[in-house]
Amino acid sequence: MTMPRRISRCFNINDLRTVAKGRLPESLFAYIDGGSDDERTLRQNTATFDGYDLIQRALVDVSQIDLSTTVLGKKIDWPVICAPTGMTRMFHYQGEKAVAREAAKSGTFYSLSTLATTSIEDVGAETDGPKMFQVYVHRDRELSREFVQRAKTSGFDALCLTVDLPAHGNRERDLRTGMTLPPKLTLKSILDVLVHPAWVYRYLTSDPIVLANVEHKISEGTGEVSNLLQYVANQFDPTVTWKDAEWMMSEWQGPFVLKGIMSVADAKRAVEIGASAIVISNHGGRQLDSSPAPFDVLPEIVDAVGGQIEIILDGGIRRGTHVLKAMALGATACMVGRPYLYGLAAGGQPGVARALSLLRTEIELDMKLMGCKNLSEVTPNCLRKR
Repeated sequence: MTMPRRISRCFNINDLRTVAKGRLPESLFAYIDGGSDDERTLRQNTATFDGYDLIQRALVDVSQIDLSTTVLGKKIDWPVICAPTGMTRMFHYQGEKAVAREAAKSGTFYSLSTLATTSIEDVGAETDGPKMFQVYVHRDRELSREFVQRAKTSGFDALCLTVDLPAHGNRERDLRTGMTLPPKLTLKSILDVLVHPAWVYRYLTSDPIVLANVEHKISEGTGEVSNLLQYVANQFDPTVTWKDAEWMMSEWQGPFVLKGIMSVADAKRAVEIGASAIVISNHGGRQLDSSPAPFDVLPEIVDAVGGQIEIILDGGIRRGTHVLKAMALGATACMVGRPYLYGLAAGGQPGVARALSLLRTEIELDMKLMGCKNLSEVTPNCLRKR
């Protein structure tokens, strides 16, 4: 697989972001990049990592570095998981399949969203790497039972219930750009379309973009143009409670994850119901603005439930140093979404490969400089709080 020069000249995640911005219509880039309200939480998710320094240790043999760890019963080669992201084929025609392939190649989990543009079955057939299916509970409750069975049949290793979307966040960038699903070419967007001919060509010549996991029951967002705010209001069930989580876990009978946990109380409840893992996440700063950054609540959640449940940190990660700071404070692993989406938009599967490779290479180099030969040596002693 040849890597385009524009991708090979990207040396960090922000470089990939810059290329992605140039290749996507404004509404689609804003959807990836934006947050809710004033985007305070979006910015803080990354900025908060600067509150800690990493301590460099000298005269340690670091000729062999082991990045592997175990998450949800699966040994993975490095501690970063690909998060579930919706409507991925909007950003590049290769979509979810490209990300799933690269996650498997890099030896880590791929997570497929309910709102994916590739079906559970197609992703299951695409790769035998570790896979997790992420569920949003729709008003049609039979869909939830169906998701569980389809994920089982398709060989997914874990089920993830996202719990932080009882209502859609106020994502003003999407409102301003008029982002819809599927994308709608209008007179308003004609100038933007003309300066992104490569995206337009692929959009017009590839298979139609549909919400592949729900299109057989829901026309909204597939044959019927919608925006995400309308879709969530019309289709998502705001009455979901802990009892529903317990029911879904009993239906699944396997590794079960709750994504969107941001409090000690909820983390303790996740342990009580027997969940395998929690993902500390504020939905990438896209839901409740002024909520704390996941990294800021990590220590108190680790203090409360560390050792009782796996703890995955999601939000704001753009560097290998961010991953290591989270691991030092007790995270089992980390999760990234925007970094690989920037890579995908910048250059398809080679762009995803570049994004994951950059992060992995940074983690390995940083561990050498810290004098840590494996992840068990990445502890609070490696940190200095500013």
